Amino acid sequence: MLLDADTLRAQARGCGILGAGGGGSPAMGLLASLRALELHGPTTLVDLDDLPDDELVLPMGMVGAPTVAVEKIANGGEARWIVERVEEVTGRKVAALMSSEIGGANGLFPMEFAGALGLPIVDADGMGRAFPEMPMVSMEIAGISPSPCVMSDERGNVLIVHPADGAWLERLCRATAVAFGGRAVSSEYLMSVAEARTGAVRGTVSLAIRIGRALDHAEGDPVEALLREVNGFRLIEGKVVDVDRRVTGGFTRGSAQIDGLRADSGRQLRLELQNENLVALEGERVLATVPDIITVLDTQTGDAVSTELLRYGQRVTVIAFPCDPVWRSEGGLRLTSPRAFGYDFDFRPVEEIHRGRA
Repeated sequence: MLLDADTLRAQARGCGILGAGGGGSPAMGLLASLRALELHGPTTLVDLDDLPDDELVLPMGMVGAPTVAVEKIANGGEARWIVERVEEVTGRKVAALMSSEIGGANGLFPMEFAGALGLPIVDADGMGRAFPEMPMVSMEIAGISPSPCVMSDERGNVLIVHPADGAWLERLCRATAVAFGGRAVSSEYLMSVAEARTGAVRGTVSLAIRIGRALDHAEGDPVEALLREVNGFRLIEGKVVDVDRRVTGGFTRGSAQIDGLRADSGRQLRLELQNENLVALEGERVLATVPDIITVLDTQTGDAVSTELLRYGQRVTVIAFPCDPVWRSEGGLRLTSPRAFGYDFDFRPVEEIHRGRA
C-alpha cells in the first residue's frame, strides 16, 4: 500500500482514536507527513511477512511531554541522524522503520521520517495504542533488548545510550528528553524482521486507516460508527468543565472533569492523565482503566481530543474500547495495569465492566 494524502488523513484520525489522548496531537504528525509526501512522494507500507528475516527494523517515535511538542516542533533531520548512528553502532543497514506507538502523532511521524530516508514503513507498532513510558512496548514483553537507544533533538544533538533494561531506558531517556527541552526523537528495541513478527503489535497502521475511514464514511452519528468499528462503549457525553494539567518530569500529568449533557445530564466523569487517559471514574466507580483505551472525542465530528488540547467548554464524548490482547497478558499487566501507575485497584476489561450494555 502507498500512503498517499487521503490515506494519511484517514490514518491521522485513527491514530488519534488509538492514542488514548496521548502520543502527541495527530494534527502535528499529519502536517509533517503531508509535507514529506510533497517533497519525497508516498511512503510504502509493507507487511513484515514480505521482508527477509534478518533485515533490521527500526522503531522510532517522540519521547517527552505532548504539551511541549505542540510548540517545540521537529526539524525533520532527527531521523537521519539517528539512522546514521544506528548503522554505525550495529554495522547493519536499516531496512524499514516502525512506529514505536501507533497512537497520536507518534503513529505519523515515522511516515515523515521514512519518506525523507526513502525507507518503507512496516504495518506494526510497539503498543497498538499510546503509553506514557518507553518500556511499555510489546518488545519488552517479548524479551527484546532496549539497547542501544539513540536519541536526537532538533538541534542535532545525538545521544547513544546502552541501558541495562527497560526501567533504566525510561530513567535515562526521560532525563535526556527534559535536558533537550522537553521532547526528543528516539529509537530503541532495534530488532530483526523475524523478531518483529512476534515482538511487535501487527496490523496497527492498517487498523488506524480503517478507523479513520469508518469516521470519514459515517452516516449519522460518527461516534456510533466509531463504536461499532472498535467494539467500544460510550462512557459519557458532556462538557469539559475543569482541566488540571501540568508538565512534570517529562510528562503531562493532571485530570479533567466532564459534566454530562442530554441523556447523561446530572452525571460527572473524571479522567486521570499521564500523557494518556489512564482511568475514567464516576464518583468512586471505575468505568475504564489502562491498558484498555480511553479516548475523548469531539461529539460532533468523532475526532479525538488529545490530553494537551482539552479545554474548558468543549462538547465531548468519552469512549473506551479493548486494548490489544498482549496488554491483558501477565507481562502486559505487570507493565501497564492500574497498579503499575500507582492506583490501588486491579484491571478489569472494559467489556466486563459494561457487560449487558448496548
